[in-house]
Amino acid sequence: MVARLIEYSARNRFFILLLVGFFAGWGYWALTKTPLDALPDLSDTQVIIYTEWPGRSPDLVEDQITYPISSTLLSAPRVRAVRGFSFLGVSFIYVIFEDGTDIYWARTRVLEYLQAVRTKIPQEVTPVLGPDATSVGWGFMYALKCETGEHDLAQLRSFQDYNVKLALESVPGVAQVASIGGFVKQYQVVVEPHRLQAFDLPLEKVVEAIRKSNRDVEGRVLELSGVEYMVRGRGYIRSLTDLEQIPVGTGPGGTPVFLKDVAKVQIGPEIRRGLVDLDGKGEVVGGIVIVRFGENVLKVIERVKERIQKEIQPSLPKGVELVVTYDRTDLIHRAIDTLREEIIKLTIAVSVVCLVFLFHLPSAMVVILTLPVAILMSFICMYYLGVTSNVMSLSGIAIAIGAMVDASIIMVENAHKKLEEWEAQGRPGSRVAAIISGAKEVGPSLFFSLLVITVGFLPVFTLEAQAGRLFKPLAYTKTFAMLFSSMLAVTLTPVLMTLFIRGKIRPEEKNPLSIILHWLYSPIARIALRFPKTLLLLALAAMVATLYPFEKLG
Repeated sequence: MVARLIEYSARNRFFILLLVGFFAGWGYWALTKTPLDALPDLSDTQVIIYTEWPGRSPDLVEDQITYPISSTLLSAPRVRAVRGFSFLGVSFIYVIFEDGTDIYWARTRVLEYLQAVRTKIPQEVTPVLGPDATSVGWGFMYALKCETGEHDLAQLRSFQDYNVKLALESVPGVAQVASIGGFVKQYQVVVEPHRLQAFDLPLEKVVEAIRKSNRDVEGRVLELSGVEYMVRGRGYIRSLTDLEQIPVGTGPGGTPVFLKDVAKVQIGPEIRRGLVDLDGKGEVVGGIVIVRFGENVLKVIERVKERIQKEIQPSLPKGVELVVTYDRTDLIHRAIDTLREEIIKLTIAVSVVCLVFLFHLPSAMVVILTLPVAILMSFICMYYLGVTSNVMSLSGIAIAIGAMVDASIIMVENAHKKLEEWEAQGRPGSRVAAIISGAKEVGPSLFFSLLVITVGFLPVFTLEAQAGRLFKPLAYTKTFAMLFSSMLAVTLTPVLMTLFIRGKIRPEEKNPLSIILHWLYSPIARIALRFPKTLLLLALAAMVATLYPFEKLG
């Protein structure tokens, strides 16, 4: 069957070249669409549940929030582990799912189980899910600073929360923009206990009065002269004066007691437990851009930088500067460039070796042209299986390059032998028939030998957890590259051989490099054949000698 395929390909060159050209174009399209990253994502499928309960101690948060939610989620489907962490006023719960679980399916299941836990936690507490991102989603970070002193940290934080953050969160592919540093402004009511005691007012009544006064009240519709007027009572707090004028009770003789009579009202910072410093020069306000799961990190960061350059930078207040403090694109580009450079070097080295040993430039072109086509076609499977272009996946292609050209080199060498015989016999038949005969003679064996090499990495796919996520991209690309190279060896290579192997073919015995290598190797081969037992004993001793260093390996 393989022999017939080789002959059919060589006889139908236009169809094979058209088919290979289509797959090469498809592979180039997949190459441009495959996401780029520095390393494969090693994180588990997880959903983070974040709950705030201000002012409560860690043990209370553990008993009232972390434990009820964690114990409920243990029974969720495909959950492998639930890890809870309780801090002062904050609870974090990490729900780890089995490998292969879709993250959005996992988030839906968690939301369903959170509905069942509502009755077990305090009513004023609302658990929320973390961003739909992985643990390596941290892709970009920036800082807002003002060296002129015109804007303080509170103003910078407000600009970050209500301008920069909202602008960046609308960028496609961004899951969340986390604000850090600065001061979050808030209305603060500092109650004076002795005044409360003087007016005989409990603290709960003051809190309730503030809560009820911060809302609008709806009214009816009043129609006058054919026009409707909507009546409403406006009560939302917009300034410190609005807070100060809130009545909290009555004094002697029915005199109203306002909030300003029993407390000091001010604008101040929310309690914070951390800060952001830039280059040791003082505090700044920062933002962390989290990339959504499954997105092309490089493209998302480029869109973020474009939004900053075109929309955010021109709108910054006078004296405020946005400084990029972390950008993963540099790491991605350097990692990919390193692998790309190595692949190019390997390709050139293989091409030079083919040219030197075949000693025939057109014949070497058969091998040189087959290699990039196989690499391009491997990106088709990478794209549709969701394998990103990273250090590990591109390493698989680099490892496979040497073996990918073996079949083409052997077929070309055998075609040279057939053409030598054809010349010696007086050129019976056609040159193409002689080339096809040489390809059919070794093609089936080469095809199946490449398939054996292809399946050599299949055990890697049995790895699980982080080891599997680290090495599977390498195994995928190496397998794809070898698979497509074996297919091209029995289709494209015969076609290229009939096109390029022309002119006078120099015999192997007249190749200067072959003459030198034969001269160096012949004495060694004769000695080895003359003393076979001694050679086997030396090989066995060398193998045994490796046991000690093997045991000392870490």
